[in-house]
Amino acid sequence: MEKDVISAIEKNYSGFSKSQRRIAEYLTGNFDKAAFMTAAKLGKTVGVSESTVVRFASELGYDGYPGMRKALQEMIRTRSTSVQRIKVTKDVMGSKDVLDAVLHWDMEKLRDTLEETSREAFHAAVKAIAGARRIYILGTRSSKALSVFMGFYLNLLFDDVRVVDDTSISEIFEQMLRLTNEDVVIGISFPRYSSRTVRALRFARDRNATVIGITDNEDSPIAKVSEIKLLAKSDMVSFVDSLVAPLSLINALIVALGAETGDRLSGTFSELENLWAEYGVYEKGDK
Repeated sequence: MEKDVISAIEKNYSGFSKSQRRIAEYLTGNFDKAAFMTAAKLGKTVGVSESTVVRFASELGYDGYPGMRKALQEMIRTRSTSVQRIKVTKDVMGSKDVLDAVLHWDMEKLRDTLEETSREAFHAAVKAIAGARRIYILGTRSSKALSVFMGFYLNLLFDDVRVVDDTSISEIFEQMLRLTNEDVVIGISFPRYSSRTVRALRFARDRNATVIGITDNEDSPIAKVSEIKLLAKSDMVSFVDSLVAPLSLINALIVALGAETGDRLSGTFSELENLWAEYGVYEKGDK
C-alpha cells in the first residue's frame, strides 16, 4: 500500500512554500476529488503551475505525480464512505460508457493480480489446504459470496469444510472453538476491511491454526494476521466492490486443489453424477 498522503503532508507542512501549502490544504480537504485529477488540472484548481504540483509530489517522497495520485486513490478505498464513493463514481464516470469502463477496470485488476500474486504463496496455500484436518472459510459482507462459492467446491473435494456463519462475532468464535494446529482458516476481506474477519483470524492464529488471507495488499489488516497471503486486486471507483480478480484467484486455488487430490476427485464426481441423475438434480438437455 502506498504511504498515506495526508500523513506525509502533516509531517512536511512546516517546510512548504506558499504554493505548496495551497496544494496541501486542497488535498487534505478534497483528496477524493484530487485522486482523479491530472497534475495540470490540480494546479489550475488551486492556482499553481503543473510543474509545482509535480515537484510537490516528489518532495513528499512519491515517484512523481502518478505515484501520489495512486496513493490518493488508495485512500478513497480505505477511508471513504459509500456516499463519498458514489460521488466519486459520478465525477469520474462522467459521460463514459458504464459497461465499457467497468469491464476494462476489471480486466486491469486481473492483469495486476496475475503479475503481483506470489506463486510461492499460492503453492503454499494449496499444500496447507490439501493437508488440513479441517478447513474453515470466513468472509463477511460482500466477501461472503466468495466464501460460499469457495466452500461449495471445497466440500466436493474434502471431508470437513466449514463456511463460518458471520451472524455475530461471538458465534464466529463458537464455530471455531475446536481449532488446532492441524486446521486451516481462510479469511477473505477487501476494503473496507471487516473487523469481524480480522478478529476471527487473530483468534485462529492464537490457536496455532494455519491462517490464509485472501486480500488486496501486503499491508491490509488481513495480511498482517495471515501466515500465507494471497493478493488479488479489488479496487474500483465505485461503491461496488470488484470481486472479479479475487474470484479468479479462488478459482485457480480450487483447480489446483482438484489436481492435488487426483484420483479421489474423479471417484467423488463419478458418485455425484450418479446421485444427480438418480434424483434429477439437473435438467436434461434436448435430445
